[in-house]
Amino acid sequence: MRMADEQPALGEEPSFNGCDQGKDSQLSPAIDGETPMGSERMEMRKRQMSVHQDTVSPAQPQQGVGNRGSNACCFCWCCCCSCSCLTVRNPEDERRRTSNEIRGDGIPNWEESPTPTLEDVSSWGQSFDKLMNTPAGRNAFREFLRTEFSEENMLFWMACEDLKNEANKNVIEEKARLIYEDYISILSPKEVSLDSRVREVINRNMLETSQHTFDDAQLQIYTLMHRDSYPRFMNSVIYKNLVKSLSENTNDS
Repeated sequence: MRMADEQPALGEEPSFNGCDQGKDSQLSPAIDGETPMGSERMEMRKRQMSVHQDTVSPAQPQQGVGNRGSNACCFCWCCCCSCSCLTVRNPEDERRRTSNEIRGDGIPNWEESPTPTLEDVSSWGQSFDKLMNTPAGRNAFREFLRTEFSEENMLFWMACEDLKNEANKNVIEEKARLIYEDYISILSPKEVSLDSRVREVINRNMLETSQHTFDDAQLQIYTLMHRDSYPRFMNSVIYKNLVKSLSENTNDS
């Protein structure tokens, strides 16, 4: 038996509390509930972690194809989650889509028209009706209204003309609603200037819309453009340059 103050022999593990239990590199497994130590404790911890991962992994959704496949129907070969057969159509979304289509097919940014002649442009100065009855005249006048930030007057008038040419009852109802939202509602940035009497007429007409729901309002805006904007257009640079350009072309030919 070695004394307490003696150094351990070469190759021997130091003993604890005077015992030679440290000689073996491996410890015996736990007995009677004792906690295993050293390499056995690490080995048991690895086993526990391995068992835990095997238990959790199946419950976790896998990325990629597995996720898409769980949402796909049996008819969707691409296994994507955006399959049309899984889409639930909302009536409100359908109505909004129809409204956007009607807006998109409505008033063009520029009406197609042949180049006006000098005689045509001169006739615009004689009558506002002649100006408004030709696409080229409306285009020139509309360009001028943009410079005065009052283009909504022309847009409203053209929308009313488009409504008059519609025969389908459902389309009439939808177009009338859009005209009200775009040009009559006080919440719209494109609201046109109408008096209270005309607004009351429109509100009554909106209960049962027709091609003539906005006739009174259209006439009032037409009169406003005639009296207010039309005289300034005739003296504008836009009109004068157009007359000058056509005059030069006529002289050259």
